Amino acid sequence: MENIKFLEADRVYLRPIEQEDLDTFYAKALWDPEGRKLTGTQVVFSRQGVQSWYDRIVMDQSRIDLVTCLQETDQIIGDVAMMDIDHHNKKAVVRISIFDKKYWGQGYGTEAMSLLLIYGFEILNLNRIGLDVFSYNERAIKSYKKLGFQEEGRIREELFYDGEYHDSVLMGILKREFEELK
Repeated sequence: MENIKFLEADRVYLRPIEQEDLDTFYAKALWDPEGRKLTGTQVVFSRQGVQSWYDRIVMDQSRIDLVTCLQETDQIIGDVAMMDIDHHNKKAVVRISIFDKKYWGQGYGTEAMSLLLIYGFEILNLNRIGLDVFSYNERAIKSYKKLGFQEEGRIREELFYDGEYHDSVLMGILKREFEELK
């Protein structure tokens, strides 16, 4: 079966998560110690748990979950999600993970998130897209700011990880701000 390219940019495309992608998620995305810290993940996942998560999200109309793939090779390097889609108030929350470390710091995540923002603002007609990121994830914060996200607040000591408390930084972007940047 040929891969669906739902949203495309120069180097990456986004497509729906499929059943056959779950082993990649289980092996790469959920167990890398650095990736777990960046996302604040402390839960222990079983393969059955990943299957249950997938079964739940594919039926959830308030979210869209996509994998990030390289245009050249179709290799999965991460995933993105738009969650809590609220059409009445025209808002949603996004998250991203690039779980193949050799693609960190090269703009792949920024490119993937840009596609998701275009989808949210231009296709879903959202007005606001928000996210939260842990204060120690400076690379992500820099990427979000490059895309036009602004810090809107901070939840102090929200995460206890590796024996320390960390703040959660709340960020958001409005449709008009995104359009001004384009």
